[in-house]
Amino acid sequence: MPALAEDWTRGGFGLYVHWPFCAAKCPYCDFNSHVAGDIDHARWARALVAELDRIGARLPGRVLNSIYFGGGTPSLMLPDTVARIIEAARRHWRLANDIEITLEANPGSVEAGRFAGYREAGVNRISMGFQALDDRDLRRLGRIHSVAEARAAWEIATGLFERVSFDLIHGRQDQSLADWRAELTEALSMSPDHLSLYQLTIEPGTAFAARHAAGGLRGLPDDDLSADLYQLTQDLCDAAGLPAYEISNHARPGNESRHNLIYWRYGDWAGIGPGAHGRLTIAGQRHATECWPDPNLWLSAAERGNAERLREALTGQVQAEEYVMFGMRLREGIDLTRFQSLSGKPLSPSAIERLDEMGMVSLRGQRLSATARGRPVLNAVIRELLAG
Repeated sequence: MPALAEDWTRGGFGLYVHWPFCAAKCPYCDFNSHVAGDIDHARWARALVAELDRIGARLPGRVLNSIYFGGGTPSLMLPDTVARIIEAARRHWRLANDIEITLEANPGSVEAGRFAGYREAGVNRISMGFQALDDRDLRRLGRIHSVAEARAAWEIATGLFERVSFDLIHGRQDQSLADWRAELTEALSMSPDHLSLYQLTIEPGTAFAARHAAGGLRGLPDDDLSADLYQLTQDLCDAAGLPAYEISNHARPGNESRHNLIYWRYGDWAGIGPGAHGRLTIAGQRHATECWPDPNLWLSAAERGNAERLREALTGQVQAEEYVMFGMRLREGIDLTRFQSLSGKPLSPSAIERLDEMGMVSLRGQRLSATARGRPVLNAVIRELLAG
């Protein structure tokens, strides 16, 4: 039990805060986000702080390494709400000297006064959802901002915060390799310290899924073009000094997202807000937690004292499997001795050997990682490791 009890410390401890509201629902998005015209901000602030207080009382004495405001569109939150949540976290935990406090923002919701308020509240990193640097494709993606508005938002954010990241989606309709080369080159010329670069995926339950099933969304890339787009992404980012430290995330060394590293290194994180998930070790036992996803249901439950829909104790084997699924996304990979301490048995030597012979993984001492050949098919690599 001692090995399991303190396992979370290898990844650190973070707080995730989910703000579920957006100005518009993007047709590709399967996140828990909702369009609402009338939000009682004071009521939501009280409920979020109450949930944080509930969790904080169960986890005394910890050092908090990160806070992440995700969504939805957290840049629609009032700066006072953000400040109250950060102050509540400070009451319960000692904040790390280098704590990272990130807030996601969409360009259409950025204005200088509000962003100055976030900085004053304690936010020190902004993650911006650009998604494209092409006005036609922004309209196709259902985005409500233009390229000019994205650039203006970038200027505001970089004028106030030392660390600013943005997201782009490739593999869009009718997007050629030359198109993506030009767009990514433009993005890199803006000198970001972190980029999240995702391939467009058609997620079940989204408007894009319905459109695709009906024969729409023509011009999506085939497998060969998708592979070329991925490889071009690696080449351009490597050359610009932003190597991939995770499958879809690139950063200058030292500017990796510390909050996301907590997930991928399988630490503990508290999740508050509608639909938020968490992993919490309490009295030596790690639990999976999940909050009610419906905003109104979550709000009522939080006001009654507990907005969790689920809290489930995780066996050592489940923890070991999650560690593989999270950790193999990182270029640094996983520690096989940690897997064995969680599982009680080693990761399949025969599966590792097969994948090594195929050039899909690299084993150096007790550190296992996916190779450049294995990363594009990582899901298959992970399935093979766990099935073995």
